[in-house]
Amino acid sequence: MKLNQLFTGLVILLCLSVTFAFIRADDDPIQKIITQLNKWADTYPQEKVYLHTDKPFYAAGEDLWFKAYLTVGEKHELSGLSNVLNVELINDQDSVKRAIKLPVLNGITWGDIALPDSLKAGNYRLRAYTNYMRNAGSEYFFDKTIVIGNSVNNNIFTNVSYQYATQNGQQKVSVAITYTDLNGNPYAGKEVNYEISLNSKDITSGKGITNSHGVLNISFTDKTPAILKPGRIITNIKYADKKTSTQTLLIKPLSDKVDVQFFAEGGSLVNGLRCKVAFKAIGGDGLGIDIKGLVKDNANNDIARLGPSHFGMGCAVFVPESGKTYKAVITMPDGSERSFALPAAADKGYTLSVAENTPGTLTVKIGASKTLVDAGNNVVSIIGQQNGQVYYAAKAKITGSSFAAAIPKSTFPTGIVQFTLFSATNEPLNERLVFVQNPDVLKLDVHTEKQTYAPREKVKIDINAVDASAKPMVGSFSVAVTDETKVPVDETAETTIMSHLLLTSDLKGYIEKPNYYFVSPSLQTQDNLDALMLTQGYRRFVWKQVLSDVFPPPVFQPEKSISIAGILKTSGGKVAPKGKVMLFSTTGGYFMLDTVADEQGRFAFRNLVFKDTARFVLQASKATNNTIVDITLDDAGRPKVDRNRNAPDLQVNVSNELSSYLKNSKSQYLEQLRFGVGDHVTALKEVVITEKKKPLLQNSNNLNGAGNANQIIKSDMLGMCPTLLQCLKGYLTGVIFKMDTAYLSRNYTGDTLIKSLPMLIIIDGMEMPLYFTLNEINAIDVGSVEVLRTPEYTNTYGNKGANGVIIITTKRGENSSFYPPDVLVYKAKGYYSAREFYSPRYDAPNITMADLRTTIFWKPNIITNKQGNASVEFYNADSKGTYRVVIEGIDNDGNLGRRVYRYKVE
Repeated sequence: MKLNQLFTGLVILLCLSVTFAFIRADDDPIQKIITQLNKWADTYPQEKVYLHTDKPFYAAGEDLWFKAYLTVGEKHELSGLSNVLNVELINDQDSVKRAIKLPVLNGITWGDIALPDSLKAGNYRLRAYTNYMRNAGSEYFFDKTIVIGNSVNNNIFTNVSYQYATQNGQQKVSVAITYTDLNGNPYAGKEVNYEISLNSKDITSGKGITNSHGVLNISFTDKTPAILKPGRIITNIKYADKKTSTQTLLIKPLSDKVDVQFFAEGGSLVNGLRCKVAFKAIGGDGLGIDIKGLVKDNANNDIARLGPSHFGMGCAVFVPESGKTYKAVITMPDGSERSFALPAAADKGYTLSVAENTPGTLTVKIGASKTLVDAGNNVVSIIGQQNGQVYYAAKAKITGSSFAAAIPKSTFPTGIVQFTLFSATNEPLNERLVFVQNPDVLKLDVHTEKQTYAPREKVKIDINAVDASAKPMVGSFSVAVTDETKVPVDETAETTIMSHLLLTSDLKGYIEKPNYYFVSPSLQTQDNLDALMLTQGYRRFVWKQVLSDVFPPPVFQPEKSISIAGILKTSGGKVAPKGKVMLFSTTGGYFMLDTVADEQGRFAFRNLVFKDTARFVLQASKATNNTIVDITLDDAGRPKVDRNRNAPDLQVNVSNELSSYLKNSKSQYLEQLRFGVGDHVTALKEVVITEKKKPLLQNSNNLNGAGNANQIIKSDMLGMCPTLLQCLKGYLTGVIFKMDTAYLSRNYTGDTLIKSLPMLIIIDGMEMPLYFTLNEINAIDVGSVEVLRTPEYTNTYGNKGANGVIIITTKRGENSSFYPPDVLVYKAKGYYSAREFYSPRYDAPNITMADLRTTIFWKPNIITNKQGNASVEFYNADSKGTYRVVIEGIDNDGNLGRRVYRYKVE
């Protein structure tokens, strides 16, 4: 953007008889700030990802459907930076239960996660990120909490409540756990054992008997209560003869205290200047607590009233005076009062405030202390930028105590705008965040032929997309239709394409009910959103780094494809330039690739395409004399799972919250079993094992079963040979070695080879290439060797095993460190093949199975034409009620759109 364009529509307003000296923004030093910001934005373009899911919660045995929108830059254009997306399902103990990798084309992809019948009920997280996004940290990943219940393999449903009291100066927690079946019938008189842990430390255990209402009462003391202190109660209830069930219960609110923090607008309070102080009050569960109170000075005089709060956030405005201190006296929800010291005010400094005093216009006001005004010749600059793109810049000499600029909101696109005040030496002085809401989003018109349909009736939905100027737009959209009677939704708490890409993706920490600010925008929601801007941290970059002109290259590069890359080094640690590297695999059929490392010893195999998980073998050698070199792969591991930043969204009583939904889920499951449809695992009847026979081998990948072989050699039988080949020569029955290669003896007549193919060698489940010899394995690293010679064992391996199989299991299992340094076995995750959503057709007769679906229709790949039009067709389920249609998407210019539409089924 040209600098002269930054001042279009700029109006300077004079306040308090101030003289304002305007200076061109293309003069230094403001030019340096803009140049450095542009450089930062070019070096570190900001990628974001949003997942549109078909439902907000699920049950075990169902499918989770999603579409991913990957954007880049301040205009939220579909990204061409990364072509690979990682999606993970994480349980409430921060363990990844499912991870898939998806190819991204023009910023779009979609997929699904099958939730098995055996999945435990609880709180889960859906996390998505690209490799490049790891540079900014996991705080900026897509991370959404979802609740999953289980009515298929679960006979026990719990409801837990907590009460708090202070006893001997410590917090006593009383817990009441109710045990019932799916229909609410209590498990009375049942024995329960329990263990309680806080912050991953066991604090107590015990046992008890449920009362006539199925309730178990227990209590414990928390010596160090804190907000959002994680904890769990693990109970084992004996609900029938020889039948027990383990239930893990979340301890969420473990403190009845309220934490209150205060934030000065712009970062500082200055004596003699009108200042705004924002506050944020949160309870023990991490959610906002609405409070009220007064600001008082050190003489206990009432100075200002704390404004009304929403989600625990609000503001107070007053003029601090030199020599005085201030506190907030707050009335807590229980009626008690607490005092909090406010940030100290300085005698010298600046204030920065932003307000929408006139509709459609932002007033940016800068205040200066008397000492700064009297000093004269002070020059300040102000920058208004969004995601590194500067939209407003101005400079002025301070000749009075206050001045202001009126800026049209249309100067900025919708989203978070960061205003920063700089000194003459480009030192950041004050900062203020503002959320700008403009009518620049996509307008989606959605309609059906009628508002009321019958069960199983065909429905056609027409969609039209236009931009703010009513121009038809080509865009990519996804649509989810759910039975709202069974899937009720709190729209204010939803994560949407608007709330995520425009708001939460740019803020660290937890945002309570983010869609509240978008579902029905008003003056009230704007005021509450401004309070959020005043209290929530925002630091995608540090000014010191930007202005110092230090831009180290990103650690994690954008993935254009699945690749395997690394570096070659000699045994002495020096790089091995021009070394030869070979990659081969037998997963899904044998293939081999080779390449040559560059002058820095770096190599890469790019554009690999394979499904699921594949195992590869890499072998390398020096370019000159074929001596061995070490292979070190680039870090390809997944980022660690940090503590859930959305912990306040966790549900304590999952089964209770989803009781109606789970009853329908159980009915649907039984109906599908009756008709033999659906991907379900049938539970086996209880089997009593009277004796365990210890297998000959433990960790073997033998397809016949561990130890099912013609000959077994364990590690203690190998002796002290330097290589495995020397140990096995003459030791294996029916095997002969020629040129260090193993053949079945029956394939030889004297010294004449009848069949030319050697025995198949498998190491830790990985098939080795034909030229691989046992000389390359240290005998000390081997746990066992299994030899398969006869058809009863070799037939399992098909034609590849027809000439015999040698199965080697190392002591380290899948750890590949036993290989010589020039050989490396690597397991890589391939692309997941997304399934297609099944939508039944009822134009054919004699379909008798009850249709109890909750997701009626899902389609992730809707593209509007040049007229902005698209349509979808589907059939309703059997259930009557309100059906909810959610359409989300993005056009080619980065404009975002979302529309919720409803119709009746009677």
